[in-house]
Amino acid sequence: MQDKLIFFSALILTLLLSHLIIYLLFPQLSKVFFKPKMAKAQRSMVRFSHSLKFGLFFILWPITEPYVSPETMAYIRGHVFFQIFWIINLAWILIELTNVLRYYFIEHYNFEKDDNLRERRIFTQLDFIRKIIVLIIVIVALAFVLMSIETARKIGAGLLTSAGIAGLIIGFAAQKSIANLLAGFQIAFTQPIRIDDVVVVEGEWGKIEEINLTYVVVRIWDQRRLILPINYFIEKPFQNWTRTTANIWGTVFLYVDHTVPIKIMKAKLKELLDSTPLWDGKVQVLQVTDVRERVVELRCLMSARDSPSAFDLRCFIREEMIIFLQENYPETLPKTRVLMEQDKAAKNPDL
Repeated sequence: MQDKLIFFSALILTLLLSHLIIYLLFPQLSKVFFKPKMAKAQRSMVRFSHSLKFGLFFILWPITEPYVSPETMAYIRGHVFFQIFWIINLAWILIELTNVLRYYFIEHYNFEKDDNLRERRIFTQLDFIRKIIVLIIVIVALAFVLMSIETARKIGAGLLTSAGIAGLIIGFAAQKSIANLLAGFQIAFTQPIRIDDVVVVEGEWGKIEEINLTYVVVRIWDQRRLILPINYFIEKPFQNWTRTTANIWGTVFLYVDHTVPIKIMKAKLKELLDSTPLWDGKVQVLQVTDVRERVVELRCLMSARDSPSAFDLRCFIREEMIIFLQENYPETLPKTRVLMEQDKAAKNPDL
């Protein structure tokens, strides 16, 4: 009885010791390699430390057990459940490590700058590769867990005998999923889309928020989420506004009377663009693009550093141009002319 009490006390003390060692040493060691600033990155480090606390126990206990285990009791380290928990914990450590490495990359690259094309390209590839690695870790861990259980090993052997037929059935049933997975590889490395790209799909404007193994999440401008299968971006046409650069041109159409002073309007456009930081200083043009029987069409062309700035810039120019016309040239706003002539008989009653 006393031997068992010592044994279980040693088991608990080893578990507590592993937690204490990681609790004391992990913050100091982590500062050498990665000191996160983002809240999500800090949480990922906490989860990683939790996985290491149990991982250290699976290292310390096999060393401690021979000295405290009663002679009549079999070693716990040789029990199937100990092996299963060790496999699960190792998979947990590896998954949390991939998450820490992801945030390490994010914090060491500047995604906030205007020209972050290179950063987004690398992050998209690494994010997809991480998902593949996590999937492989889970599959391998599950395989080792099943191989640790005798009954599951027999079931696996039985399945292997019919692997040919099962493979054909599963392959036929999962052909769309496999196609999506292969499309994910193609997107990760050829990159028609990247994380944070501005796209127009299904008539909606938004940004690529997530690229998962089988689907893509597009955050629409009004905060809705559009979920699309990943092979959509391989098989169907779509607009990518940030494929090579975030710079974009915007247009504003004004419909005014034929009497509008074109030169003054051009000068006003330049004045407005010079007054706002939304304009990137590259393109500014005002042209008469159409003349109709009732109105003249003016097109204001301007450039901005990205699509949100271009949208705000277009709204700003449209509003200011209308105010300018209302205050200074109200007669040039669109109007309908009606010419009324009196009847000749009414003019000369003697006829």
